[in-house]
Parts: sequence; C-alpha cells; structure tokens
Amino acid sequence: MSTPSLTHATLTRPTPRTGLSIGLFAIGGFAVLTTEFLILGLLPALARDLGLSVAGAGQLVTLFAVTVMLFGPPLTAWLSAMPRKGLFIAILLVFAASNALSALATNIWVLALARFIAALALPVYWGTASESAGQLAGAGREGWAVSRVYLGITAAFVFGIPLGTLAAGLVGWRGSFALLAGLCLLVALLMWAWLPTVPAAPARAPGERQTVILKDRRFIAHVLLSALVFTAMFTAYTYLAETLEQLAAVPTGEVGWWLMGFGVVGMLGNGLAGRIVDRSPLRATLLLLAMLALGMGAVTPLIDTAWLLGGALVLWGIAYTALFPVCQVRVMQAGAKAQALAGTLNVSAANAGIAAGAALGGVAIQALGLGALGYVACGFAVLAMIATLAMLASE
Repeated sequence: MSTPSLTHATLTRPTPRTGLSIGLFAIGGFAVLTTEFLILGLLPALARDLGLSVAGAGQLVTLFAVTVMLFGPPLTAWLSAMPRKGLFIAILLVFAASNALSALATNIWVLALARFIAALALPVYWGTASESAGQLAGAGREGWAVSRVYLGITAAFVFGIPLGTLAAGLVGWRGSFALLAGLCLLVALLMWAWLPTVPAAPARAPGERQTVILKDRRFIAHVLLSALVFTAMFTAYTYLAETLEQLAAVPTGEVGWWLMGFGVVGMLGNGLAGRIVDRSPLRATLLLLAMLALGMGAVTPLIDTAWLLGGALVLWGIAYTALFPVCQVRVMQAGAKAQALAGTLNVSAANAGIAAGAALGGVAIQALGLGALGYVACGFAVLAMIATLAMLASE
C-alpha cells in the first residue's frame, strides 16, 4: 500500500474521521507534553518533600531531555513498524504508569526512574503521530495535519502546565501527577474506542533501511538547524517567568496569568504555521526566526511600557509556538524516506536545544545580568537565520 510523502503537491480534503483521529493525536500530545514540562512548576514543592535542593531536583529535567535525545531515534526506528493504533495506546499506558509511579515516589531515585520511562516513550509518540497524521490527511496537507497535532503542545503550555501547577496547591504535587496519570489512561481508552487502524510506515524498496536518511547531509543539516532554533527559543523562554517578575515587576501571583496569555497568543502561531509551512518549510522558518529575534530582543528595551512590552511578547509568542510544528514538518520533509525516524530525530534535536538554551541562558544571566538575556537569545536566533539562508541558497 503506497502512502503520500511530504513532497507531493496534490491536495486532498481530510474526512471527518481523519479530523477525529488527528484530534486524538493532539489530545495525546497534550498529555505527553504536560508530563514532560509539568515538573517545572512542581520542583519547589517536590524538592521540599524529598529533602532536595531545587537545583538538585532540577536535574530531573536534564535527565528527561538527555534521555529523549539519546534513545528517541533508535527506539522509533525499532518500533515504527508496529501497528500504529496499538503503539499509540501502549505509549499512553506507559505515560499513565510513569505518572502514577511519580505520584508514589518516596525518593529522588524512584522519581528519576519514572521520568526516565516517560522520556523513552515521548519521542516515539511525536515521531510516529506526526507521520501518521500526515498519512491520514493526504498529500499536500501534511503540514496542516502536523500543525493540528502540535495544538497539543500549545494547549499543554496554555492550560496543562499552569492548571497542573495550580492543582498542586490543592492536592499536592503527588496529586497533580495522579491526575495526569488518569488523563493519560483516559486518552488511551479514547484511542482504543475511536482511533481507526493506522498504517505503519510508508512502503520502502526491498532492503531499504530507515537509517539511510542519516547518510544525507542535507537531512543532517535540517536536524542541526532545529537544535539551533530551539537553543535560541529556550535561552530566553526558560527564564521568561523570572524576566516578568524581576524586570517587568509583575507580581508573583500574576506571573502565571502572563504565561498563560503568552500561550494563548501562541495559538495564533499554530494557525499561522499550518498556513505557511506546506509552501516552503525553510522560508517559513526564516520568517518565524525573524519574528522571534525581534520579539525576544525588544523585551528589555520595552520593559517599562506595558503595551509595548505586550506587543513584543505577542510577536515572540506567535513565533515561538509556530516554530514547533514548522521544524517538525521541515525535518520530516527532508527525511521523507523515513518520516517517523526523521520526526523523532527532530524531537531529539529540539530537546538538545532545550537543554543547551537553558544552560546558556543561565550562564548569560550570571555573566551579563537578566536584562541582557533577550539580546543573547536574539543573537542565537540571528545565527539560525544565517544558517537557514545558507540552506535556502544551496537548494
């Protein structure tokens, strides 16, 4: 059975059942990404309960990112031939079990094990869900489909992480993990009931292996570009709450609402990504990087004027959210011979960028002060723009 690749240009209209399936992928993505980032809001509470420093507990974030980066590609290559419906259900059950174990953890080692298990499954989900959504949507609609799946990311940042953090104030950090475990179990049941049979991987020539894309220099360049893009994004975003509180003098109790507003604006970015990415992923990347650089770089000089600061955050939020699906589609298109593996490699590159951005942002704050952070992040975005221009010139 042949399946469309990301290079086809003929448009097909998705059926209602296809829309439902892609919606389920997005809901699954919401649960998966909330699992990854919810811990950021829970670190102080769980550190106190487990007798750790916040910095020590923060190593759980590093563990998750490094696990995704190292194990995602080989696991996806191994599991992508499985029937997709069963694979997605199994992944959501793994996340349910991981969150349940987190809720029961009595020390850092049990919690680390729970996070490690979830980190193994996360890149497999994003890689295979992105590929399956593209297959179901049809030729010429793959970018639209992936952007819809990535609505789960936007929703996680807008609702999942803030609400999970607020819930911890009512039921404790263990209660937040328990609620998330229940959500993952519910999504698994919904997929079992409503998700149609999804084909595994696209047909390949006899003897052709997914890893053939690793020999393609153009593909490797796209993966490295994603790592640089996410470094630029997370150099500043990791410390956005601190920037709002310390530089913009936003009251501590209101910072969460500002972050939620940042995420709500990001929904516009998700819609923008779906409209422009299928035309030219590289040109879309260039446009969004320019918006990102301008938004991040403008925050500090505009920090004392609320409406101008809001404008900079709007520009930043739109570009930030749009770059998630645009990078995924761009890398999947470059690795069309093995889209699931390509998508997972992009997730690994993104996590490498997240870890690098957080580390470099911390170094910049210590060396130059919080006020310089936006300029440093803007510099990384400009470097990514230069790399994108070079790749466009070589096409």
